[in-house]
This record gives sequence, structure tokens and C-alpha cells, in this order.
Amino acid sequence: MANSDFEINIPEIKLPQLSRNTVLGGLAILALIWLATGIYKVEADELGVVLRFGKLSSITEPGLNYHLPYPIETVDTPKVTEVKRVEIGFRTIYAGPPARYEQIPAESLMLTGDENIVDINLIVQFKIKDPEDYLFRVRDIIRTVRSASEATLRQVVGYHKIDEALTDGKFEIQQEILENLQIILDRYEAGILVVAVQLQDVHPPEQVVAAFKDVASALEDKNKFINQAQGYQNDLIPRTRGQAEQLIRQAESYREQRILRAQGETERFLNVLAQYERAPSVTEKRLYLETMEKILPRVKKYIAKVGRDGTGLIPLLDMRNVQSLPQP
Repeated sequence: MANSDFEINIPEIKLPQLSRNTVLGGLAILALIWLATGIYKVEADELGVVLRFGKLSSITEPGLNYHLPYPIETVDTPKVTEVKRVEIGFRTIYAGPPARYEQIPAESLMLTGDENIVDINLIVQFKIKDPEDYLFRVRDIIRTVRSASEATLRQVVGYHKIDEALTDGKFEIQQEILENLQIILDRYEAGILVVAVQLQDVHPPEQVVAAFKDVASALEDKNKFINQAQGYQNDLIPRTRGQAEQLIRQAESYREQRILRAQGETERFLNVLAQYERAPSVTEKRLYLETMEKILPRVKKYIAKVGRDGTGLIPLLDMRNVQSLPQP
């Protein structure tokens, strides 16, 4: 078979010649577009964190701002006023309504100070207070806050009895958790401010709920009896004090009466004494007659005057027509 030469003719394509001005103009437009990518907006609830080659350059306020285009500078805009939350002991599956939750017993079951088991659900609300620390000090902020909150919850509950966690000690426990959690996060330099800590649900484990209800009923009866006793006490003590005050007033009145009567009798005796000193015989007779009137108020009385020698006529004084003294 004979060898044959093949020749392929490819038509020459002629590109248009671009002028230098056109190339420079195109580059200028691209440069302007690249520079324009550095314009950014910071919302009212945000702060702009500008990074230059990955290192913090500046923090900008809300409004239109500018940074050098990528890859020289980049910007992050965290929402510093947004209140975030983490859930301990449960997770919200569906916000609802109606809301649905998933319980996490590994987080919610813990020991109290009196060695009882309690099931607690906790909500921690926080917001950013330092954008630089929030973005660069902690790798996973939500996981860090959840772990620190769970550890703090277990520590605080371990110092309190179960009755305090179930009844009137909740507010104190919440305050202790908030303060201790803030100390831990500040130690981590997480750039977070803990806004609120709320014990969402506190109850004993399901296996012993009935026993705890009996205990709660007994405590209610105890408080009821205490309140009844205090009510009786509050009623009895003022009444007794009133009666004692009344007796004291009566005794004081009786004392005043006795004093006044004694003073009157003393004054009367002194008056009689003065009369006696002036006329002893007359006073003696008058006292004798007054005494007889008191001793024998209903007996007829005759007064006889006997002579010195025991003889003579005896004059009689008829006392029947004389007005008798008032009966004592």
C-alpha cells in the first residue's frame, strides 16, 4: 500500500487588536468593582469586626462602612443586642403551638445537698458584650455555654437541699447559678454577658413522684397547723394583754379609791379630835349616840339623866319622833 501525504489547511483566525487605552480602561473598571466590594452595612443591632489578613483591625459602628476588599480585609457583623439561649436538660423540637420538647436525662438528673435526686430543666439567656472575645477566644460558643451552665447547675444544686430546689429556694439557686456562670465565662474570656437564668421545670424523678407528693401534702398540713397556731397565738396574746391591762387599771382605780377614802377618814378623825380637844364630854356623848344609832337602828331608844346622887326624877327624851339616821 503506497504511502500518501495528507495536508490539512487550517484557516488563520485574526484577533482584533486591542488598544492600550482599552486594556487600561478595562483594568480600571475591574479595579473599581473590586474596590467597591469593600462597602458593607452594619445594622443597628450589630457591630462590624474588620479583620486584616485574619487579624483584628477595627470595630465599626452601625451604618455604611468600608474595608479593604478581599483578601486583604474581611468583616464579620455579630448581633450584639440579640439575646441567645441554651437549654439544659431538654431541647425544643418544635416551638409550636403546641410546643414539643425532648428530655435529656443525662443533663437534667443530679444530686442535691441532702443526697436526693432531682430532675431540673434550665434555660440560660446571654448576649455578646465583647465582639472580639466572642469571635476569637472560644471555638464553639454554644457548646461552651451549655457545658459551663450544666457544670454550674450541678455545683449549685449540690449545695442546696431538695426542698429548696422544689419550693422557695428557686430564686436563690437561680441567682447563684447566674453569678457563678458569669465568673466562669469571664475566666474563659468568652465575651458573653449572662442576662438571665431560669429554672424551667424542677421535679423529682418519675419513679418517686408519688412519694414526693405525699411529702408535699404533709408539708402543707404542717404549714396549715403552724398558721392556725400562729393565728390562735395572735388572737390570744392581745386579748390576754388587754385583760391584764384592764386588771391593772382596776387595781390602780381601787388604790386611788382607798387612798382617797383613807385621806377622808384621816381628815374626819382629825376634825373629831379637834372638837374633842375643845369639848371632850360633848364629843364623847355625840360619838356614843352616833354609834348607838348605827348599832341599833330599829330599837327604841330613851335617854335618861340621873342625878349625881342617883335619886330624883328621871327625865325622858322620846326618840320615836326624832328622824332616824339613814340606814347603812
